[in-house]
Amino acid sequence: MSHPPFNESYLGTPPWDIGRPQAEFVRLAGEGDIRGKVLDVGCGTGEHAILFSQYGTEVWGIDSAPLAIEKARRKAETRGVKVKFEVEDAMSLGKLGSRFDTVTDCGLFHIFSDRERPLFVNSLRSAMEPKATYFMLCFSTKEPTDWGGPRRVSDEEILSTFRHGWKVNYIREARIETSFHEKGGRALLSSVSLA
Repeated sequence: MSHPPFNESYLGTPPWDIGRPQAEFVRLAGEGDIRGKVLDVGCGTGEHAILFSQYGTEVWGIDSAPLAIEKARRKAETRGVKVKFEVEDAMSLGKLGSRFDTVTDCGLFHIFSDRERPLFVNSLRSAMEPKATYFMLCFSTKEPTDWGGPRRVSDEEILSTFRHGWKVNYIREARIETSFHEKGGRALLSSVSLA
């Protein structure tokens, strides 16, 4: 799959790299929803994977951007936590050779085209245990488009994408924090399990 050259974004600090985990994922972890073996897909510089590792779980973080993974590995080493960070393609999660109880995604799903979405969903399925849960945070159609940014996603699109073989547990209004949103962008947090 060809996507914008996100690797080059990590030569500096991209607007989605806020230097801390998203509040939504901090809350999920604190409430015990991030359980078992965890995969953070599209992990960027690793803030969420590092957060989850502090709860005593085995955590993997993958991203297609080598510079992001390099930064994530340095962060984990500096903070004294163990996370397996790898350069991998989200469209080929079956190649990881492992299955996960929880998969998290902050800002990855909303970069996919209509054609790519089912491919990603099949890839996701190949890396999930039977009772696993996928938590996705993405920009909502309620977020204004005047500043550009990634594609916005509706509740209906999520329900449609995960209609066969999945159970959408909830879709909640949320916020995505970025370096150019004082209060965060309008977003959706979804919990989706294998049916």
